[in-house]
Amino acid sequence: MKKPVQNPREVAEIVAVQALSFIAGDPERLGLFLAATGIGPETLRTAATDSHFLASVLDFVLRDDATVKAFAGAAQLHPTNIAAAHQALSDPQWERDVP
Repeated sequence: MKKPVQNPREVAEIVAVQALSFIAGDPERLGLFLAATGIGPETLRTAATDSHFLASVLDFVLRDDATVKAFAGAAQLHPTNIAAAHQALSDPQWERDVP
């Protein structure tokens, strides 16, 4: 049985990895993301271990309301949870619980 995650930053990283998977699932969206970040597909997996990169993933999702809604629906999250995860990854002093 898996232990539930309690650390807000860890939860935020999980949300960001889910967002990255969501982005990668759509070739057009993935192309836009790669172009926006300047990262290549060959370095995507390595970059996913960096919290700054994960924050940029959520930043990309949050730029467009339709993308936020689509990801929130796919991940069964409220859009405010996505914003809270972004804040947790962007601000090392963030103390609030996220999804």
